[in-house]
Amino acid sequence: MPIPGINRAAMSQMVGGEGNGFLGLLSMFTGGAFEMASIFALGIMPYISASIIFQLMGVVVPAVERLQKEGEAGRKKITQYTRYATVILSLIQGFGISQFLVNQHNANPELGLLTHTGFSFTVLTMLTVTAGTVLVMWLAEQITERGVGNGMSLIITISILSAFPSTVMLTLQQFRSGTMTTFTLLAIVLIALATTAFIAYFESAQRRIPLQYAKGMVGRKMYGSQQHFLPLKVNMAGVIPPIFASSVLMLPSTLAGYSDSAISLAIQSSLVPGDWRYNVLYTALNIFFCFFYTAVQVNPVDLADNLKKQDAFVPGIRPGKKTAEYIDTVMSRLTFAGAIYISAVCLMPFILQTTMGLGFFLGGMSLLIVVSVGLDTVTQIENHMITRHYDDFSATGTSGTSKIKGREE
Repeated sequence: MPIPGINRAAMSQMVGGEGNGFLGLLSMFTGGAFEMASIFALGIMPYISASIIFQLMGVVVPAVERLQKEGEAGRKKITQYTRYATVILSLIQGFGISQFLVNQHNANPELGLLTHTGFSFTVLTMLTVTAGTVLVMWLAEQITERGVGNGMSLIITISILSAFPSTVMLTLQQFRSGTMTTFTLLAIVLIALATTAFIAYFESAQRRIPLQYAKGMVGRKMYGSQQHFLPLKVNMAGVIPPIFASSVLMLPSTLAGYSDSAISLAIQSSLVPGDWRYNVLYTALNIFFCFFYTAVQVNPVDLADNLKKQDAFVPGIRPGKKTAEYIDTVMSRLTFAGAIYISAVCLMPFILQTTMGLGFFLGGMSLLIVVSVGLDTVTQIENHMITRHYDDFSATGTSGTSKIKGREE
């Protein structure tokens, strides 16, 4: 369903001509909807940006922090505010898209990008793309509440996978035409497989902190202490940092699209994936969001307090403050390693384009999102199967009647 007033063929030609720039990145996140001038041109990105804003506000604004600590009622209130912010951001970005398209139409009138311009086109574009984003946001929330997995991540994953067949066909066409050599094709396949295995390994990697529970006496018998572990993932932030970093870097380019001044053109040219300035900012934002999101999700003080309440302790570490400091140190090292890993995977396609001259976008971030979300979804499905098995067990009072086919240990 195209946005009224836009020539879809000209739009596809313009975005395709941009190669792997900002428009190509935006099209990737929307599953090609931006390239096709669809009403879903913004996709889920405004919702992600609104979520970023409220998570940042939870750290610096006391009122939002209090809402986060109010449990389910506070979460619903924040979700409601996030929806309002999504609509506002969609209107702003819709205005930016309309002005960008008008500027492109005026700069290249022979392309025939727009059938009409003016105030009516701007308002119609803003309302259309905002309605599309609201529908996608509603679908994401329905998946999260009634389905399995995070709806926002699953929608982005499906958007990325939707472009996979066309990417494969483009690669085969380049190989058949002689543009791509056999060595390059094999290198691409091997690098993609190795990167997938590398991502799967790091996403499953854990640092296990040994725990011991205090000895307990039941009657006249003394039971020995049991040893357990506190698992901490190397990448505790998941796919959120690269998604957040991309969203933040999209905002200046969207604002710069309001005009065709020299400063705006300079901003758009510098914030192009592959440019060294973009790579530096992207890496810095990845590292920042890795630490920020991990700090929001996991609190070492709360972990130490819970361990103390359970009469558990880390061998050689005093319970309480010392345990919290120890966990915080381990988490900081793990988060730094995870941030370097995420940055390396996301910057890989740009390095390959520079060194091997690949003619298509081999997205490290795309592979990271697809593999991570896939692993997380499979884990949640297995957890649901186990929970359902326990429910059947408690209801029937029998054991060994149901079989769970999960991944082999």
